[in-house]
Amino acid sequence: MLAYYLHDLSPVIVEFSERFKIHWYGFAYVMGFYFCYLVMVHLAKKGLGSLKPDQVGDFITYAALFGVVLGGRLGYMLLYNFDGFIENPLSLFRLWDGGMASHGGIAGLALYSLWYAKRHKISWTGIGDNLVVGSPLGILFGRLANFINGELYGRQTDVSWAMKFPTELQEKHLRHIAPSDWGITAPGDVFPKHSNEIVALVKTVPDGMQKLQEVLTPRHPSQLYEGALEGLLLFLILYSVRVKFKNLPNGVLTGLFFILYAIFRISVENLRQPDVGIDPIMGLTRGQFYSTFMIAIGLAFLIFGFKWGQRPGLQNAGEK
Repeated sequence: MLAYYLHDLSPVIVEFSERFKIHWYGFAYVMGFYFCYLVMVHLAKKGLGSLKPDQVGDFITYAALFGVVLGGRLGYMLLYNFDGFIENPLSLFRLWDGGMASHGGIAGLALYSLWYAKRHKISWTGIGDNLVVGSPLGILFGRLANFINGELYGRQTDVSWAMKFPTELQEKHLRHIAPSDWGITAPGDVFPKHSNEIVALVKTVPDGMQKLQEVLTPRHPSQLYEGALEGLLLFLILYSVRVKFKNLPNGVLTGLFFILYAIFRISVENLRQPDVGIDPIMGLTRGQFYSTFMIAIGLAFLIFGFKWGQRPGLQNAGEK
């Protein structure tokens, strides 16, 4: 039998006190915004897009807050936890409990960009075409944080690079196993939330690790697949197109982002374990179902761009 990697990473980078901790998830968001900022400044200096280099900082700051964070959280509550949101609307602001939806974050960014463009009387799609180049880096960091947290892992597999995630103990099919069944004392007789805490707990009894290995199933590290496709590969494609075809009409690159993201997301979802308690729609996972609409949105952007989109060269020349 293969000795599969047992995930035991901590979600915390630095812990100053019980209440004050720096989490990888929060750090990933900061890094995503920062690298997106760098990309947008770089493109603006090349004369691409509607924003000037000195405008990018303010735009990214508020786009991060009102677009990604608020949109991502609201999207998660409406698309994946609607009953919980109706029962307790204030749970929307409990960001520390986790729960963000990439589809919601993308929608939030689009709406904030539209508002910003209207207010400053500049091209919405001109902003978007630079924004979508840097955004996949944010997705990459987010998926890496998902992996570190041991969440959103893949389906069962026997590939040599499969991994075991102790957080699987929270899945419905393993919830009948309690720490006391293994001779372990734990608060509430339930396993902790994170991999490293579970591993540390089971190590307190002689045969705890063996029992843990026996009940866990090898799974695809689908978070890494998504990071590679939706993040790194998508960034490389969009950046290459942006700098090579500088005279593409505004909106074309945005359309390409929506279509490629949806294709990558739908593909990887076939290897990702469906979220607990969330039923499929028309035989598709929620992620796949919502991504199909992104393809239609992307096609609309492409049609608009090629037919009516302003060309960057004209924009830089001062034409409206």
